[in-house]
Amino acid sequence: MSYVSPPEFVTKMIDAGEAKVFMSTRDTVIRAYMAGAILALSAAFAVTVTVQTGQPVVGALLFPVGFCMLYLLGFDLLTGVFTLVPLALIDRRRGVTARSVLRNWGLVFLGNFAGALTVALMMAVIFTFGFSTDPNEVGRTLGTIGEGRTVGYAEHGAPGMLTLFIRGVLCNWMVSTGVVAAMMSTSVSGKVIAMWMPILVFFYMGFEHSVVNMFLFPSGLMLGGDFSFGDYLLWNEIPTVIGNIVGGVTFVGLTLYATHARTAAGRTRPEAEEPEAAAPEKVSV
Repeated sequence: MSYVSPPEFVTKMIDAGEAKVFMSTRDTVIRAYMAGAILALSAAFAVTVTVQTGQPVVGALLFPVGFCMLYLLGFDLLTGVFTLVPLALIDRRRGVTARSVLRNWGLVFLGNFAGALTVALMMAVIFTFGFSTDPNEVGRTLGTIGEGRTVGYAEHGAPGMLTLFIRGVLCNWMVSTGVVAAMMSTSVSGKVIAMWMPILVFFYMGFEHSVVNMFLFPSGLMLGGDFSFGDYLLWNEIPTVIGNIVGGVTFVGLTLYATHARTAAGRTRPEAEEPEAAAPEKVSV
């Protein structure tokens, strides 16, 4: 069967986190760059479809294609390493330290940002004919998204920041569930189906994804959005990153690790103990 049981795929999660910690700087950055670029293209695709059809659910249904592609190609998103890499530290894998975890996170952040920024520039060129005309309808929509999800939060002050943080938590709860779900199957079709569902939920619900935002907000600035780079960092990217860490580690990584890695192997069934206790009595008789 192509289905992988929870104790087995949790072990794969820990192994994957360990492998990412010890990956070379070169490979980490390349894989992160390509992941950021592919996810950015997928976001541009979803926004274009939404604008052209007027149906946000259509864009959400199609957005996961980019996530599935980058996962199957072995590339790394920041949201995924937020969940997987700490498990190697928690499991006390040899040579894994807090410093090495932070090193991995930092390199993946830089690679994702560079890839997303590259696509943001390319799409801005397309939407404005090389910055020679005003943005088309899709370009104007990207600018509006950037405004609403930066200064829109800032207008509400602390409650806006809390809302932003919670959306970041919920986002990586779903996205990391997609990462883990891909490990539940050994077939490509099984992986794709399992990934598609939680990614659809995150995108349609408008949750905050740190890497998607690395595309949306720089492109919004290039296309005339009425907000600043400082607004983007303070009122989106930084709180989103923190929320993504909490969501991925708490609701996905630690919960699965606690119940399938730490306790499953040592759990014994009470009914299985009775025959073992009774056996010596029969022998003595």
